[in-house]
Amino acid sequence: MQQAIILFFKGLRILIRNLLQPIDYIMSYIIFYINGVHFSTFKNQGWPRVNVGSGGKCVIGYGFRSNNREMSNPIGRFNRCSIVVGNRGSLIIGNNVGISSTAIVCHHHIEIGDNVKIGGNVVIYDTDFHSLNLESRIDSKTDKEETIRAPVKIGKYAFIGGHSTILKGVEIGDNAIVGACSVVTKNIPENEIWAGNPIRFVRKNNL
Repeated sequence: MQQAIILFFKGLRILIRNLLQPIDYIMSYIIFYINGVHFSTFKNQGWPRVNVGSGGKCVIGYGFRSNNREMSNPIGRFNRCSIVVGNRGSLIIGNNVGISSTAIVCHHHIEIGDNVKIGGNVVIYDTDFHSLNLESRIDSKTDKEETIRAPVKIGKYAFIGGHSTILKGVEIGDNAIVGACSVVTKNIPENEIWAGNPIRFVRKNNL
């Protein structure tokens, strides 16, 4: 009896997921389209939050995948993916990139190479959001004007472990691996594994 109930609920989950797929596609397509995103093929579980400013640019290559629903990737700390591109921002996402519950905030320039895997709850920021000067932060105009921004680049085949934070001005090389819960504030060479807070070299990533 128990086995029959288990099989029933497993089948029900698969059925629900299959029924939701066309809805996920339509909603994602509309969200990309009304935000002026240049996109190709994608497969989203749920649909991401997208906000592209009037002067911003967002390009997403083919084979894009995102998990935005808890049942699609139940790894904890569930959030829908969020893609924010400011009025002067430029976000370029390559081909065959996968993200889960990821937040990308681009006020300057972020580039993600082909075949990159980004784990659950990763955040990528190319801005400090606010000035580092306490007097400037008091006034919203000077706060915005003096905010430091710098480009972020993630090379092809890189893997970013879950719950990591990638901050402005860093470059992560091809086939590099960032361990879970890391805070990336410095460049990571290609074919290396780095982890920690602050992030540090672990070992070479043998091909």
